[in-house]
Amino acid sequence: MTAAAGAERYNAVARTLHWVIALVIIGNIIGGFFHDALEDVVNVMPLHKSLGLTVLALSLVRLGWRVANPAPPLPAHTPPWEKGAAHLTHAVFYILMIGLPMTGWLVSSGSKYPLNWFGLFDVPKFGITPDGAIDGFAHETHEIMGWVAVFLIVLHVGAALRHHFVLKDDVLRRMA
Repeated sequence: MTAAAGAERYNAVARTLHWVIALVIIGNIIGGFFHDALEDVVNVMPLHKSLGLTVLALSLVRLGWRVANPAPPLPAHTPPWEKGAAHLTHAVFYILMIGLPMTGWLVSSGSKYPLNWFGLFDVPKFGITPDGAIDGFAHETHEIMGWVAVFLIVLHVGAALRHHFVLKDDVLRRMA
């Protein structure tokens, strides 16, 4: 790889945060959607909550890193509409990476169950009334955001694969 090609990649910190957060989010979405079905086998929710809080912390670090270390430019041949779609998708991902855990934290705050991080320490709860308006809004928003995340993940992976296999450019390699 030439120095110029290397400059087009995200740095190692950005790549590591991307992949760790991505894997945790995908696992957490699966756990969130199937926790009822798995209830008789394993209680997924304590892990789901801990991983969600981890995503929140890592996403705040990633956002700070991104502000200090801008993304490498997209290839010059990328049409303006596609650049706009990529930037919008990334912005919505950041909203989801922070909003999903925050709404989950609100839902957990209205619950009788403890909120802790991997059993190591308790996480303070917000003053949410169980079955109140905020609790209901947070629960619905959390679920809707989960479905939006699924849609964006499929779109994001599809776009990366399109760049790699159809357009045969280096967009996917920027995060490898």
